[in-house]
Amino acid sequence: MKTIGLIGGMSWESTQSYYTLLNEGVKAKLGGLHSAKIILHSVDFEPIERFQREGKWEEAALVIQEAALSLERAGVDFILLCTNTMHKILPLITPQIKTPFIHIAEATAKALNAQGAHKAILLGTKFTMQETFYADVLKAHHIDVVIPDAKAIEIINQIIFQELCIGQIKTTSKEIFLKIIDDLKCHDEQIDSVILGCTEIGLLVDQKSAYLPLFDTTVLHVKEALNRSFCTL
Repeated sequence: MKTIGLIGGMSWESTQSYYTLLNEGVKAKLGGLHSAKIILHSVDFEPIERFQREGKWEEAALVIQEAALSLERAGVDFILLCTNTMHKILPLITPQIKTPFIHIAEATAKALNAQGAHKAILLGTKFTMQETFYADVLKAHHIDVVIPDAKAIEIINQIIFQELCIGQIKTTSKEIFLKIIDDLKCHDEQIDSVILGCTEIGLLVDQKSAYLPLFDTTVLHVKEALNRSFCTL
C-alpha cells in the first residue's frame, strides 16, 4: 500500500470527507484494523480564498507549492490536491515537484467515460465554472460541459463559500441546486449527467435527491487514489 499525500484545508470540511473515504476504502479492501497510509498538509484557507478573490493566483500557487514540497520531503508516493478550484494553479507548481499529482478532473473524466456520459452540467465555484482549466480536461476526454447562467453561478458560489465551507448545510440551498439542475436539463435534453465540481457540494446534494447521474469529484478523486495506492506497477 502506497503512502498518499493530501493537500487539504480548502475547505477543511471537505478534507474530512477525503480522510474518511480513503480509510473506508482501505478497510473495505483489506479488512481488520487496516487503515490508509496518509500524510496530510492542511493549509489556512482564509488567505488562499482572498488570493482567489483578488486574482492573485501566483501567490496562491506558492502556498500550494510549499505544501507539496513538504509532502515530497515526507516521502509520499503521490499527491491529491483536495479541491477542484486550485487545480487551476497546478501547471504552475508541477514543474517544481517530482512527486506525481492525481488530477481531480482527469479522475472525473475517467468515471464519466466509463459510464458513457457525454454532456455534463458542471457545478462548482465561479472559477471552476467560468474558466477553462477544468472544462478543457473534460473536453479532451470528449465530454461536453454545460454551466448555469451568470445569476445562478453567483448563487452557487455564494452557497459554497458562505455556507458549505463553514459547515452550514441548508435544505433551502439544496433545493436551489436541484432547481438549477432541473432548469438546465429542461433547456437541453442531451444533458445526461451532473459533475459536483466542488469538493463541498457532495455534502449538500446526493444521488438520492437527483434523477440525473451525479459524479461527486471528491469520491472519484479518492477512488483513483485508492486504485493507485494498491497498484503494484
